[in-house]
Amino acid sequence: MRMGFRWFGEGNDTISLQDIKQIPGTEGIVWALHDIPVGEEWPMEKILEVKEQADSFNLNIDVVESVNIHEDIKLGLPTRDTYIQNYITTIERLAAVGVKVICYNFMPIFDWFRVDLYKPLSDGSTALFYEHAKVKDIDPFELVNQNANNLEYKMPGWEPERLKDLSNLFEAYKNVSEEKLWNNLAYFLESVIPVAEKHDIKMAIHPDDPPWSIFGLPRIITNKENIRKHLNLVDSPYNGVTLCSGSLGANPSNNIPEMIKEFADRIPFAHIRNIKVFENGDFVETSHRTCDGSVDITEIVKAYHEVGFTGYVRPDHGRHIWGEKCRPGYGLYDRALGIMYLWGIWDTLERMKESRYSN
Repeated sequence: MRMGFRWFGEGNDTISLQDIKQIPGTEGIVWALHDIPVGEEWPMEKILEVKEQADSFNLNIDVVESVNIHEDIKLGLPTRDTYIQNYITTIERLAAVGVKVICYNFMPIFDWFRVDLYKPLSDGSTALFYEHAKVKDIDPFELVNQNANNLEYKMPGWEPERLKDLSNLFEAYKNVSEEKLWNNLAYFLESVIPVAEKHDIKMAIHPDDPPWSIFGLPRIITNKENIRKHLNLVDSPYNGVTLCSGSLGANPSNNIPEMIKEFADRIPFAHIRNIKVFENGDFVETSHRTCDGSVDITEIVKAYHEVGFTGYVRPDHGRHIWGEKCRPGYGLYDRALGIMYLWGIWDTLERMKESRYSN
C-alpha cells in the first residue's frame, strides 16, 4: 500500500508539508483546491502551485480528494451539463500533472455529518461525535449554525457559500428519491468515466457518512450491495470506490474485510480509521487501534495485504490530542500515530509472509 496524508493547503491547515514529510512511510499528500467554489473549473496555475509545493518536499500529489459534485448534478437539473463539462476540464488538468485518483462523493447537501466536532473523551482528548437521537430531532439549520458557521477552517462539503442556500436545497430534494439519485449518478458517470479512462485517472466514490438517510435526504453508497450496484453502473476499472472503514463501519452489519476481498480491483484509494459504535446508534471517532473501537482495523489491513493491495491509503479522522489546535478531525498527532499503527500491522504481515516462504 502507498501511504498519503490529507493536506488542506498553505494558510488553510495547521500542518506543514515538513511535518508530513517526517511521518515514516508517507510518500504523498491527499489534496484539493478548497478555495474554488464547487462546480467551477480548477485553474491550472493553482494546480501547479500545489504540485510545486509538494515537489519541494519530494511528496507526490497522486490523489485528489474533494473535487466535489455540484448539487445541480445530483438533482439532475438542466444546468448539470455545464457543471459536468467543468468537472471534465478539471480531470484533464489534473491528469496533466500526474494525478492518478480522484475521490468524490454523491451525498445530497451535506458531506460527512457530525453533531459535535470536539466531543470530550475520557482520556482528555476530543473527537468527532454523531448522536443518533439528536440528528433525528434537531433542525438541520440549527446544526449548521452551530458547526459550519463557527469553523476557523473551511470544511469540504460544509462550504458556507453552499450551505447559505440550505432552504432552497432542501426544497429541491423533496422530489428526489433514491432511484432518481441513482439515475443522476449514472448520468454523471457515463459522462466522466470515458474521460477518466482516456487520461488514466481512477474515479473513486466515497461512501455516505453516516451510511443512512439523514433529514429525509436520500443516501445510496451505504453497503456492499450498493457499492456493487455503483460499480456496475459503468463497468470500468476507472469507476471505483474509496473504501472508508469509518463511514461504512458506523453500520455494524457492514463486513469491511469481505468488501475489500470482493472489490479489490476496484479500490484505488482507501481510508482506514476506527470508530466506537454504541447500541443506541451513536458513534465517536477513536484512535486507529483495533481494541479502541468497533472496527477491526487489524482484519481490514490483513484483507488488504491478502489481496496484494498496491493502491493508495490514508489515515482518516483522528482525535485531537496533546492540546493540538487543529481542523476538526484532521490534526497531525493522532493521524501520524494511526499511520504507524497501520504500518506496524502491515510490516508484521510482510515479515510473516517472508517467514513462510523461507521455510
